[in-house]
Amino acid sequence: MRTTEFKSSASRRVGDKVFSGMAKSFAWLTLILLAGIVIALIYASWPSIQAFGIGFLFSDAWNPPMEDFGALIPIYGTLVTSAIALLIAVPVSFGIALFLTELSPAWLRRPLGTAIELLAAIPSIVYGMWGLLIFAPIFAQYVQPGLQSSIGQVPIIGKLFAGAPLGIGLLCAGIILAIMIIPYIASVMRDVFEVTPPMLKESAYGVGCTTWEVMWGVVLPYTKTGVIGGVMLGLGRALGETMAVTFVIGNTNFLNSASLFEPGNSITSALANEFAEADPGLHTAALMELGLILFAITLVVLVVSKLLLMRLAKGEGTKS
Repeated sequence: MRTTEFKSSASRRVGDKVFSGMAKSFAWLTLILLAGIVIALIYASWPSIQAFGIGFLFSDAWNPPMEDFGALIPIYGTLVTSAIALLIAVPVSFGIALFLTELSPAWLRRPLGTAIELLAAIPSIVYGMWGLLIFAPIFAQYVQPGLQSSIGQVPIIGKLFAGAPLGIGLLCAGIILAIMIIPYIASVMRDVFEVTPPMLKESAYGVGCTTWEVMWGVVLPYTKTGVIGGVMLGLGRALGETMAVTFVIGNTNFLNSASLFEPGNSITSALANEFAEADPGLHTAALMELGLILFAITLVVLVVSKLLLMRLAKGEGTKS
């Protein structure tokens, strides 16, 4: 009996070591792949880094025949469209999650939740085609003139809604991105809202709290880590989206004003439009440096979100 138990224990130890070794190897493989991507991007973009230096980030030039390149307009377009997408998607996603977890009839929750999740399965090129052929004309004819006649008359802010209503542009791209990331953020919010202990919510309702007070004072504090994670997931999706943005952003490297109606460019759309036809040399290196900048932006967003979560967790620990 003891011999059998010893063999069983030894086999379990061997199995544990094998499993531990495989887990470590997978973790190291991830780090190696990440380092490999960074090194490859830096190596491919090195001619551009040497030629333009830090000025590449602040130059609005993009002239392939003259080999004069700058990343300012693609960076601006990437950040602006992603910010617009978050400003629209976060409150809408919160409303969807609130309805599904607190207000929706039981018979409607599952089909509505499934429908929202199915939106995430639609290919980005379909969103882009729909945005260009259907949404942009409607947006130019009905929405943009209304924005110009209302918000456009407000001092300072009105400059964001000036210019010709072309349909395509930074604002249109931001709205399409918002539609694309709403399913991701809403699904995560719904899932984390559902893990809130029912006793906490019932206690809040029992002392007379409204649904909004329960969500704001009980559910959100309890699930803030998951909510922030969902928002960062949506932001990452918006920063990296290519085809949908390429269809509706306008794809121009000239930005004449601060208006969101202006056509523009983003890092991903610039890569999609020019990489296949770029001449070897400085043009290709400049595009690779754009990819490196996008990688850096995504990394900064991830680090900021982690620091925010750490600060929130630290604040919770100091509460009495």
